[in-house]
Amino acid sequence: MLYRLMTGVLAVAAGLAVPATPATAAAADSTRTPATPAYTLSLTSDATGGTWTGRESVSFSNPSATALSEVYLRLWDNYHGSCPSTPVTVSNVTGGTAGALQVGCTALKITLPAPLPQGGTAAIGFDLRIVVPSGVDRFGHDGSYYFIGNALPVLAVRDGAGWHLDPYTNNGESFYALASDYDVTLDHPSSMLVPATGTSTDTPGTTGRTVTRATGKKVREFAWGAGPFKKISGRTAGGVAVNVYSVGSISSSSATSMLNVATASLDAHAGRFGAYPYGEADVVLDNGFWFGGMEYPGFVLDLVNSTALAHELAHQWFYGIVGDDEYTTPWLDEGFTDYATDLYFNKTGSGCGITWQSSAEKLTNSMAYWDQHSGRYSTVVYGYGKCTLHDLRRLIGTTAMTGLLKSYAASHWYGVSTVADFKAAAQAAAGSTSLTSFWATHRVEG
Repeated sequence: MLYRLMTGVLAVAAGLAVPATPATAAAADSTRTPATPAYTLSLTSDATGGTWTGRESVSFSNPSATALSEVYLRLWDNYHGSCPSTPVTVSNVTGGTAGALQVGCTALKITLPAPLPQGGTAAIGFDLRIVVPSGVDRFGHDGSYYFIGNALPVLAVRDGAGWHLDPYTNNGESFYALASDYDVTLDHPSSMLVPATGTSTDTPGTTGRTVTRATGKKVREFAWGAGPFKKISGRTAGGVAVNVYSVGSISSSSATSMLNVATASLDAHAGRFGAYPYGEADVVLDNGFWFGGMEYPGFVLDLVNSTALAHELAHQWFYGIVGDDEYTTPWLDEGFTDYATDLYFNKTGSGCGITWQSSAEKLTNSMAYWDQHSGRYSTVVYGYGKCTLHDLRRLIGTTAMTGLLKSYAASHWYGVSTVADFKAAAQAAAGSTSLTSFWATHRVEG
């Protein structure tokens, strides 16, 4: 998801993974839970936009036949602190009992008052404090411009593998979340603009302050920014509102160029994979981002780079609408998004070459592997990832491939896909052409 514009060894995430639940009934039950999360937040910023305090609550249900005795919150941005001194602090928990922070302070177990049976609903709440650290990052700031990605505590997922409590990776993404509803109220100085996930409305607050309410339906995460951004707006041919927010060093001509890329690429992706459902998209530009670009639902951070922006906006479909476990199978979003970017720029992928460096190197390896082989992550997951899809198109034909991606997206809309799911869909599209040897050659396992 980070769009890489550089080469060389990348930073590797610190922290220890907590083993998945043992092979009990919980692990055997593949139903993803807690489901139907609905997050409600009211946060107030200080004068700079760098500290936010308030209250978060989340309701959820349990569709699994296995009762939920606990839930876990992922406090992803605590990776950016020195555990136990963390930038994201949870306190005054209601609806359950908080345990100790785990996994480098990025996981917090909340034991429920009683096991939640199948079909049951519950809610937890807590006070929240977020302090944005220095540094131009997906969670950081560039002077007076603040970028606040992955700061909100979100529910971890339990599925057939147990609880997913993977460590944070700075090489890519660790995030795995079910489609959720967000209703977020952000009280901030009126001198700031606050781009955010979802559709936003502003109302006057107390003297000198504005209240931005952002609502997002069926989104996996919520991110926002704060600062004296310059803003221009447009609309796609399909009717999606697009806003480009830029830091002071970005020229108006660059911002306009990126607005044009945003509207055109959103329409192109929608034509291939299904209509963009969120109504609004915010693009935040800063040429200081070390990572190139980073996507969140309806909200992306980007350099002034058309390829990076088309890539990040394609992520609205692959990881956003069609979800995946980004730590376990990064190819399912990065490879597909780079392929979509090639299609947008009319690149055929001709001459794609795949040369494996070891028997352990596979397209479908997890971030645990890539964090140990970070110099190959971009080459394999992005480069070989899109080449594999170009090769599949050449094998089954353009018409079949076009139909495959549209039907695959539709069948997993707001859901979660796995490698096995895509392989089954591709084989169905291929008809009598067996893909067994294709998967083996391209090292697509699962």
